Parts: sequence; C-alpha cells; structure tokens
Amino acid sequence: MTKPRATPPEEEIKAPPLLLNPVLEDQGAYPLLRLDERRRELEERGAETFDFGTGDPREPTEGLIRQALKDGVPETSRYPTTAGSRELREAFANWMGRRHGVALDPETEVLPAAGSKEAIFHAPLAFLHPSHERRGVAYGTPGYPVYERGTVFAGGEARPVELDEGNRFLLPPGAVDPGEVRILWINYPHNPTGATATYEYLERLAAYCREHDILLFSDECYNDLYSGEPPPSILEVTKERTLAFCSLSKRSGMTGYRSAMMAGDPELVAALKKLRPSIGVASQAFVQDAATAAWNDDEHVEKRRRVFDEKRTLFTRFFDRIGLKYLPTDASFYLWVAVPGAFAGDDEAYAMRLLEEGILVAPGRSFGAGGEGYVRVALVPGLEACGRAIERWGRLST
Repeated sequence: MTKPRATPPEEEIKAPPLLLNPVLEDQGAYPLLRLDERRRELEERGAETFDFGTGDPREPTEGLIRQALKDGVPETSRYPTTAGSRELREAFANWMGRRHGVALDPETEVLPAAGSKEAIFHAPLAFLHPSHERRGVAYGTPGYPVYERGTVFAGGEARPVELDEGNRFLLPPGAVDPGEVRILWINYPHNPTGATATYEYLERLAAYCREHDILLFSDECYNDLYSGEPPPSILEVTKERTLAFCSLSKRSGMTGYRSAMMAGDPELVAALKKLRPSIGVASQAFVQDAATAAWNDDEHVEKRRRVFDEKRTLFTRFFDRIGLKYLPTDASFYLWVAVPGAFAGDDEAYAMRLLEEGILVAPGRSFGAGGEGYVRVALVPGLEACGRAIERWGRLST
C-alpha cells in the first residue's frame, strides 16, 4: 500500500533562499581562484608548475620540532586550556627577551593562539561592539585581507589606509582619524611588499596611538626572517594598549601546526583570555610542546634565514638583469614586483601570462587597493625549483 503524500505536488512549497550573514555575501570569490583553476589544468596535463603565490615555504620543519610533537601525543587526550602551558609561555617570553630585549610576564602578558590568522581575525571581537562610539579599525592596503575580515565580522568599520612607495609602505599616523578609529593594525615586515619599519617610525606611531587612545596591534609574523638589520618589535617601544602577534609558521616552517603567540598589555591579554574560551581555539597540547621546542631554539631559524636570502638574491639578480622593477628588501620572503610596461600595469594579465610558463604569482590587487600594477612573489619553492622557474620567466623577456 502506497503511503499518501502529505502535500500534493501542485501545492509543494519551495524553501526561500538561504539567508546568509551579509559579510559572507560581500566577500566575493577568493582572489586567486582563476589562477588556481588554470594551474590545476596545467598540472593535469603533466606540466611542471612553480607556486610562488601562497606563502607556504617548502623547507622541512626542523627535526627537534617534529620529535617534540610526536613525544607530546598523550595516551589519553584531554582538553587543552586557553592560557596554554607555562612552559610554552616561558619559552616565548625567553625568545622575546633574546631577540628583542623585551621582558614579558608569562602569566599576564602572553597568550598562545592556533596560528596568527585566527588570532588576528578574532582579536577585534574583544574590543568592538555596536554600542561603541568608535568602531573603526585602520590597516594598510595593500595588505593581509584578514584585518578587514576580522573587523567586519566583529561589527567594526573598516578604515583602510592606502600605502605606496611614496610613504615607503609605512602607514602614516596622520591618515588615521582618531574620532573614528578604535584599533590600528600594522604589519612589518610587510605582507605583500616586504617593507620594513624603523624603531623611530614605531615610536612616532605608538605616540600617536597613545595620544588618541587607539589600540595598537602589530602583526609580526615575519620579523624573524631577515638578512640585514633585525626588524624591531612594537613591544620594544611600548606595551601600553598594544599587542604583538608572533607566529611560528614562517619562522620555524610550522604553517600546518597552526601556532602563534599574542603578547603585550596585560589588560588586553586579560580581555582575550575572557573571549577565547567561547571560541574554542586552544592549541592542542602536543602542538604546544612542538612550539615550546621551536621558541627555545634559534639555530634552525638562522638556517632558514640563509635559505631565504639565497632565494631573494637569486631573484633580485634576475630582475636586475632583465630590467624588472621591484621593491628592495632584506626581510620577509616576499618580493613586490612591478608589472612590465608591455602589460600596461595589468597585474592579473601578467600573472596569467606567467602561469602559461608554469609560474604562479599573486596579483597585487589580491591584497586590496594600491596593489594594482604589482605581483607578489613568495619565495617558497626550493632553490633548484627557483632556478628552473627563473629560466622559464626569462622567456618572457626575450
């Protein structure tokens, strides 16, 4: 016996369109989607490709870090705490002392995160609310897209400040409206350009934020990758109403481990300690063990610096030889390269043409206003692969 339908076909009601958070609808497609699709097509045909688009270095993670991870896997798994282990916080505080000469209290001024991306994204949630008179968040553009996305998901108002070669990609303090802005993000060494900030610049910026009661957040993901003068930390200047976000992803080749640290003003750290248990982003205990080993060791970082310096030198000599303009830098592992005149400043068209040679780079427009006319080269393939990619790239100049 057939069970009768509860509703006749002609009376079936279609579900209304799914209502999404408008922030999701406004984000649009991932900027590198077209390039990724074309890369997959080439690889399916058996072509060799060189990915300089995503900042995910290929150098192996140091053995002592991998071993610490393995040794840390417990027989019985327990929930990790938001505050993290004392050993991890002490290891980071000791590194900050060695590297930057900054003394940190591991109990009140340090907090771990599951990667700097999630820390940056979630931080505004603790300090912004629709009831606040100032909800603006300023950040440089071109820049890391997560500053904007974390802002708008937290109900803040994005206040991008365009950076260019004229201001050496240093965010001018005077461009920030203190009547609107509650949080200011900086990022040096800079993604995507590799630009660096001086101690004097950080002093001026910190003074401006202090004068106008602006929270100063410094993304220092790349500050342990350099071949010249060591880039300073904002914490060398001040901790007052200030946080530094430091990561092991690039410093120690631990992108897949998702491990970072937040440090600075104890009042701000206390606010994040209240927020983060609700999000559920505590780092796994075995990842914390690996991170502790990484922060305690500087030798493996020196090796990585030398490797990135070799790659940077390889490419800058090539660019000089063929006449490609780029921003000189000795920090991070990015090169910011101007699109040659034959492409009329169209960074996406130039990136697509390079991809026909198997070379994937990131169009500058992927990083926001001010990025047009440039491509970002992330020095992630190995040295030999970089050499082969340069041979392919050279075909465009002959």
